[in-house]
Amino acid sequence: VTLVESGGGLVQPGGSLRLSCVASGFSFSTYEMRWYRDSPEKEREWAASASSDGGTTNYADSVKGRFTISRDNAKNTVYLEMNSLKPDDTAVYYCNALRGSSKYWGQGTQVTVSS
Repeated sequence: VTLVESGGGLVQPGGSLRLSCVASGFSFSTYEMRWYRDSPEKEREWAASASSDGGTTNYADSVKGRFTISRDNAKNTVYLEMNSLKPDDTAVYYCNALRGSSKYWGQGTQVTVSS
């Protein structure tokens, strides 16, 4: 089982990034997919989630209206479109696959928002 995130980087405040997470080794289309983020100042924070078919999405208040989670089950990939980025969004972003007690994590991708 692997989850590989990509798309992180350095961006100025107000900018945008699109994260991707490619999954393999499990039945991707049957898992809920989530994005979390870690920063030195905060405990791991859930950011967004998408149901197995992508029809239901949920967001933390801190990212609602700015981030969009989506998935392509044909490509075993989940995305996080991040707009209007703020310095507070600086973190390592992780994708997570969840189905019942089965849970998988990626290795994370760094997002830094700074001028």
